[in-house]
Amino acid sequence: MEAETGRGAMVEAIMSPEVDMGGAYPAANFIRASVVQASSIFYNTPATLDKVERLVAEAADLGSQLVVFPEAFVGGYPRGNSFGAVVGSRSAKGREDYRKYHASAIDVPGPEVERLASLAGRQKVVLVIGVIERDGGTLYCTVLSFGSGGEFLGKHRKLMPTASERLIWGFGDGSTLPVFETPIGRVGAVICWENRMPLLRTAMYAKGVQLYCAPTADARSTWQASMLHIALEGGCFVLSANQFCRRQDYPPAPEYVFGGMGDQEPSPEDVVCAGGSVIISPTGTILAGPNFEGEGLITADLDPADIVRAKFDFDVIGHYARPDVLHLTVRDQVLPPVSFTSNLASNRHDVHKERTDI
Repeated sequence: MEAETGRGAMVEAIMSPEVDMGGAYPAANFIRASVVQASSIFYNTPATLDKVERLVAEAADLGSQLVVFPEAFVGGYPRGNSFGAVVGSRSAKGREDYRKYHASAIDVPGPEVERLASLAGRQKVVLVIGVIERDGGTLYCTVLSFGSGGEFLGKHRKLMPTASERLIWGFGDGSTLPVFETPIGRVGAVICWENRMPLLRTAMYAKGVQLYCAPTADARSTWQASMLHIALEGGCFVLSANQFCRRQDYPPAPEYVFGGMGDQEPSPEDVVCAGGSVIISPTGTILAGPNFEGEGLITADLDPADIVRAKFDFDVIGHYARPDVLHLTVRDQVLPPVSFTSNLASNRHDVHKERTDI
């Protein structure tokens, strides 16, 4: 693939070593970041994790310090699957489809999380990756973040699944809206159409996000407008990662019935998600992408000073805020569905015991 316009911008086809990176490592004080555009291996989480390892290694070989993967990369985005549901009814096949999808999800924490943490440490990258998280019988669309020292930083659960996603994914709460301090800057993630939620974006800006990761499943041209707006609004770098998928990247019919593209089942070569991964600066410059051509890495060098330059014009939670008129309250506590009074009584007993021991 040929280089895109914009400072330090380049698109690198997967496993193609001939792209001119302008040096093995970014210039002093610059951050080299790669966004992965690739498909999951659906219903095969071990093979998908093997693919993650190859792609992270490739990005690290390019000198990248931050690597961002798409929404639901581990566990898969079940595009086109109705799960046999209509209002008032669910089919036996749909229930079985959910069982297989549940089996492809990962526990957090769990062995797959440990593997990803080890990978980030081994390649010395900050890693941001979309997964399907399994918590009992419920699945969540989640983003996991890992530090370059091999530490699991934490997770963000998608607050509001979009449309039919609500059939298969639970809702996150305010306790998983983190922005992580890392050696390359403050990293946060907001998933797909959550990025259209003004109050959620405001919460992320208030936490000081500098490297705003936007894993998505939206390949439409309108998505690019949202990403550009967020970069300008937040005065932050926006790194949006999407899968590029063909019908053949999913199991064949009748095991996996693909809907939503008209009356005909797509042919194996039909593109069902065209990507559009992109990296944008705080001043609205497109640094790399959007890539609508196929699987690949897009890579750019980010100048952290651009954040301050952008804030001179507009600081949404600073000099451009009007807290005397507009104020946001974020409920960031865990909201458990069940509380046991025995636990509360035990806690009160422990507090009383501590006080009597003083």
